[in-house]
Amino acid sequence: MTVPRAPVLLYDGECSLCNGVVRFMLRHDATGRIRFAPLQSGPGQGFLRTQGLPTDSFDSLVFVPDWGSQARGAFLLRTSGALAAFAELDRPWRAVSWLRLVPAFLRDPIYKL
Repeated sequence: MTVPRAPVLLYDGECSLCNGVVRFMLRHDATGRIRFAPLQSGPGQGFLRTQGLPTDSFDSLVFVPDWGSQARGAFLLRTSGALAAFAELDRPWRAVSWLRLVPAFLRDPIYKL
């Protein structure tokens, strides 16, 4: 029996923009593939600790492609994480993930604004 992949997007639960992005993704994920959790939540904090990521700095979102695996280093940050999450959405929003072709050093400064 194959266990289905479980992508999770960890986001800053106190950030209005982050919450807006999560609401948008919920509306456009008709099959409910992506799960969401605030970075400040118990599961979010636990994941950050096991991965050696800061547990008190929430300036980045974290996309975990398979929550069931949680292999060390198996996550994406900032724009890489956001674009990987968009790849999980239904069309036409999945097309946004093609922005991964733009190098992260060009994408991430815009994200940080």
